[in-house]
Parts: sequence; C-alpha cells; structure tokens
Amino acid sequence: MATRRTIGILGGTGKEGGGLALRWAAAGHRVIVGSREAARATEKARELSAAAGATVEGADNERAARESEIVVLTVPYAAHGETLRGVHAALAGRILVDVTVPLAPPKVTMVHLPPGGAAALEARALLGPAVRVVAALHHVSFAHLWDPAYRFDGDVLVCSDDREAAQVVIDLVSDLAGLRGLDAGPLENAIAAESLTAVLLWLNKRYRVAGGAGIRITGIP
Repeated sequence: MATRRTIGILGGTGKEGGGLALRWAAAGHRVIVGSREAARATEKARELSAAAGATVEGADNERAARESEIVVLTVPYAAHGETLRGVHAALAGRILVDVTVPLAPPKVTMVHLPPGGAAALEARALLGPAVRVVAALHHVSFAHLWDPAYRFDGDVLVCSDDREAAQVVIDLVSDLAGLRGLDAGPLENAIAAESLTAVLLWLNKRYRVAGGAGIRITGIP
C-alpha cells in the first residue's frame, strides 16, 4: 500500500467517486465522502463501508476538504466551478485531484473543450497557487471500480505542474488493483487527457465494450 492518506472525495455519492472511495478504503486509506448535503454523504458512507469492509466517513464538502490531505473532485462538469468556489478556503495547502471531464451531454462521444481549455486548468485559475492541482483518473470505469473482484489492466495519465504532488497521486493509483500511474507532464496536458474520455466513450459504444474501455501505454517498463 502507498503511504496511508486521508482522502476526501467531493462527489463521493456518485458512481465514480463512490467507486474510488470503496477501493481506497479497502486498501487502508482514511476516506471521507463529501456531498452538498451531509446527511446524504453519511448515508452513502454507510453503504460504502459495508461494501469495502472498512470505515468510510461522510461529511459536507467543506468538511471533507478541510479534514483531508488529498481532495478528489468527481463532480459533473456543470457543477465543477460551483463546487470549487464552495470549498476554496478549505483547499489551501491540499492536493486537488481533478477527475472532471468537460463533456457536453447528450453528445458525450465528441470532444468538448471548455472556455479554459480543460477542467483542471480552470481549477488552477480559480484556486490559485495555494492549491496543488493534479489531473488524473479520467479513464477509470466506475463499473470496474465497484466490482471488488475486478483487477484492472491499464494506465492512468497524471498531469500536474507539481511533480511531487503528481508522484503522490501516482502512488495512490497503485492501490487501485492493477492500475499504473504515469507522469504525463504539465497540467496543460490535461487538455489531451480529459479529451480522450470522449474517444473512449465512442469506442465503448462502437465496439459494445462491457464495463468500459481503458488505456494502456506501451513501451514503458
């Protein structure tokens, strides 16, 4: 296991956030799922605790961010800016892992670039230098995360201007059974990483991929 961390997951009541919470709690990390409503987060935490065989805590987003070393943002793009503004002060000094993809429903199989180029770049602009923004985990299927018997065979692209923060996230990825985190360069490269999600969604539809396609980078030992 990577160094035991306290991880707050904003959007932890959703499918992707809940799946990450389940996996990291089972791996031994302290996990706090956040929601706009503390009661909803507490209810979801009970469900996740039973599934993980480990304690998952629930809290409102502000408390989940304030009590965590690493904060993972897994909300839809439509709620991205509002969620970050609501926890801005609580994020100071933390690593923010932005999993958000700026999809434009219903055309989710087409690349959509937001005004700031990428959700992670917009997070950096909004939060400023006090928050260490990392873009990662855009291509991990929630269906596989929720299946405790499933072992991944894929890579996670990790983009950040802060190499130390990127390494912390790479280490955490190693606790997601079978996934390998790769340093994919500066935060600007999140434009490509986020955009690739729409391509994978197209592949899922075109080739009827059960559970969701992932990525594997060849040539790296």
